[in-house]
Amino acid sequence: MKLPNLPEWDDEAEAAARAAFVAEGALAAGLGRLGELAAWWCGATGGFPARAPGSAWLVTFVANHGVVDEGVSAVRREDSARRVALWHERRSRACVVAEERGFGRTLVEVGEDPGGGTRNIAFEAAMSRDEAARAVRVGLAEAERAIAEGAGLLGAAELAAGSSTAAAACLAVVAGMPAKLTAGRGSGIGDAALRRKIEVIDAALARGRPDRDDAIGILAAVGGLEIAAIAGFCIGAAALRVPVVLDGFASTAGGMLANVLVPGTAAWFQVGHRSAENAHWGMCRMLGKDPIHDLGLGVCDGLGAVLGMDTMRLAAAMR
Repeated sequence: MKLPNLPEWDDEAEAAARAAFVAEGALAAGLGRLGELAAWWCGATGGFPARAPGSAWLVTFVANHGVVDEGVSAVRREDSARRVALWHERRSRACVVAEERGFGRTLVEVGEDPGGGTRNIAFEAAMSRDEAARAVRVGLAEAERAIAEGAGLLGAAELAAGSSTAAAACLAVVAGMPAKLTAGRGSGIGDAALRRKIEVIDAALARGRPDRDDAIGILAAVGGLEIAAIAGFCIGAAALRVPVVLDGFASTAGGMLANVLVPGTAAWFQVGHRSAENAHWGMCRMLGKDPIHDLGLGVCDGLGAVLGMDTMRLAAAMR
């Protein structure tokens, strides 16, 4: 599939921002991580003094996973419908905080059928290559749309039952690690469910044998529609020099696969928070990312992305 090219990172703008902080002496030194994010913002957006983010927009991608039928998630298919309803009623925590901070919000159902999703990877591939590529294009289009409407800072989140299983499987492929090191308790599963989760991932990888350098193949074998869409979203935003803040484990998996599809994409995103999922830290380190917040959040339907976006916007204002 044809994907957009990335611009050159603006090393001069980032260096100018760092030099300006050094010139300010002890006052700027006290900014810590905020100063680092401010300099990163200049490199990503291509200018110093930094341009203001303007409108900030959170996009949440919705899908389900057939693998939940294996009992690998504490979140059921019907729970996803309830979470979507909370989003539309503006009662989810992410929505409450996003509205309080003045962020725009969009919910995107990925796939041909509302509430649909992937097949059960315990028995077959999650989707076809065409379905994976189509989901990537959904994300690309959403990034382009939001930016065309004035967004200068984007957030990406997912709302999907079974997403941590898919994310763990994708990480196992890219990192070359066994599932016992990438799979965790996700939505709060017990020991038996965790053992089953590991068994399912190992079996799916042995059957499909996806290539770590083939992101579409990984998505087709063991991924998720929402993960594919987030991958496209990250690429589309990076191509237009608009930074993205990712939510948790599954969202970061989307960023990871974006970086496989178009190497260098990871330069344009940050991770909003460190998930309670143990493997998320390893995924972040592999991508060279230090999550903005570490609040012990687990499944939070975009709250971590919103909090990270707010901090990113504050950092960008220190121009």
